[in-house]
Amino acid sequence: MKFLLALAVVVLAACSSTTTIRTSDPEARIYVNGEYIGTGQAAYSDRKVSFSRNIVTLSKPGCPEQQHEFRRNEDPDGGAIIGGLLVGVPFLWVTEYKDQRAYEYDCSPLPDPASG
Repeated sequence: MKFLLALAVVVLAACSSTTTIRTSDPEARIYVNGEYIGTGQAAYSDRKVSFSRNIVTLSKPGCPEQQHEFRRNEDPDGGAIIGGLLVGVPFLWVTEYKDQRAYEYDCSPLPDPASG
């Protein structure tokens, strides 16, 4: 019974992956897949399967939005690989996000519609 509980903990822990997203502008709002996660720097975590795609949107009032893409295919996950050998299903989560990612946010003000 203890073995099964330990195995379940390893399998569930192997499914999750976290990355820290940082912008060059500490006031830039960070969204992942349309969901607000923070300003300037924020942690993002999910249980998506390997090779899933995410869209990061950076925004700030008066500035154009910028979008970037990242996928869950950056680092191998030893726990998921071992769990996959034992159970099979965790092979869906054999990769993780890298620990951190940084994006340059250029806040070139939007043109004033009244002047054009």
